[in-house]
Amino acid sequence: MSRIVNTNEFISEVENKQGTVVVDFFATWCGPCKMLSPVYNSLGEEMKEKTEFLKVDIDQSMELAQKFAVNTVPTVIVFKDGKEVDRLVGFIPKKNLKDKVEQYL
Repeated sequence: MSRIVNTNEFISEVENKQGTVVVDFFATWCGPCKMLSPVYNSLGEEMKEKTEFLKVDIDQSMELAQKFAVNTVPTVIVFKDGKEVDRLVGFIPKKNLKDKVEQYL
């Protein structure tokens, strides 16, 4: 299960971290988010030795959603050394997401 982080944790877990971190911006009421969740969690488990997969609930951390201009959920943002390097919007098949993340490892 991917860990949900709040705004304070986001700074230390993503913005101040070296390496690659993948963040799923989601909402509990979002249908495509519910479809992506098992794919995201499974990939996070598979790749846990290489990178960290975190989640941000946009309703609980609106300031993060605004800061990163997340207007549609799910939005998966790949961070490298604390900076956004890529973004995927909507449901993403597992292979596509894995291929995208591996580009930044």
